[in-house]
Amino acid sequence: MTTTDIAPEINSTDTFNLELFFNLSPDLLCIAGFDGYFKKINPTVSTTLGYTNEELFAKPIDWFVHPEDRSITSKKRENIIKDNALLNFENRYVTKGGEIVWLSWTSMPIKSEQVVFAIAKNITHKKKLEDDRNALLTNLTKINNELKQLTYSTSHDLRLPVSNLLSVFSLLDTSKIQDVETLEFIEMLKLSTESLKETLNNYVDVLSEKNVLQIYTEDIDLTRSLDEALNSLRSLIQNSKAKLHIDFSEFSTVKFNKAYLESIFLNLISNSIKYARPDCYPLISIYTRYDGDVKQLVFADEGQGFDMDKVKDKIFGFNQKFHDHSDSKGIGLYLVHNHIVSLGGRIAIESKINEGARFIISFKD
Repeated sequence: MTTTDIAPEINSTDTFNLELFFNLSPDLLCIAGFDGYFKKINPTVSTTLGYTNEELFAKPIDWFVHPEDRSITSKKRENIIKDNALLNFENRYVTKGGEIVWLSWTSMPIKSEQVVFAIAKNITHKKKLEDDRNALLTNLTKINNELKQLTYSTSHDLRLPVSNLLSVFSLLDTSKIQDVETLEFIEMLKLSTESLKETLNNYVDVLSEKNVLQIYTEDIDLTRSLDEALNSLRSLIQNSKAKLHIDFSEFSTVKFNKAYLESIFLNLISNSIKYARPDCYPLISIYTRYDGDVKQLVFADEGQGFDMDKVKDKIFGFNQKFHDHSDSKGIGLYLVHNHIVSLGGRIAIESKINEGARFIISFKD
């Protein structure tokens, strides 16, 4: 005789404990027949579904299953009858009050007795959280696609008037203009318009790349990229009498997206000028450094600065404004942050009120 031939004796105390365990379990415990009816259930089944024991025993189990889940549930039951255990099967039941309850079943057939022992966990709360999350993701995806389409349309449609403006410059006979200052202004406007056209073209290219591939990166010369931005900002810099100190001696190239880097230069420099202290001209320092093996690009100014205790969790948020300025839209720092993190980098800020701000960009290796 082997050990498997010896069945343990069950005394009255064991029977009482098993029955107590069955009745007190927070999970749904049941014994179902191969005929598709409940044979024994614990109180949790009745409490969860809202029916009395008599009502639950009187109808086939499929009657309580959500109509859309009856077909798959029947197939699973047929598989159990063929002596196959069922693990973590999820389906919906409809309570007496009409509410939907999600249950996750683990079932074991006892073929000799023509019954199935089953345990179910109520996962309705988990399913609701999943539905809420999926609804949120769907909504965010829709908003993102709408914003992308708006940006694409805006960048695309603006190229026509910009091209027309460049055509005007080509038709303009500057030989008839004698005033040197006027000629300088015309040249400045032409360069700014050309820079705007290139920026719009880059945005369209980036948006197209995002729809099919990852964002294109390349080794970019920092000085050249900065010069492109400064051409667009030349009038703003001259009018504000801003002074820029540039030092790219630690490293002069970085692997990044061309349009993104120019946008970062444009937004951070223009912000430093817009939010300079009223009692002094803007002073901006842009330099490179290493933090261990990590390349960092630093923008520092001596402007109005931020109260970091108040804005540290909002500084890179969409449509967040921290100073009164007629040209402030609350988008510049949001774009800067997204350009950097989308390519695996990080940006940090150090600032105090009326002591300026320092933005530290860490590039991905």
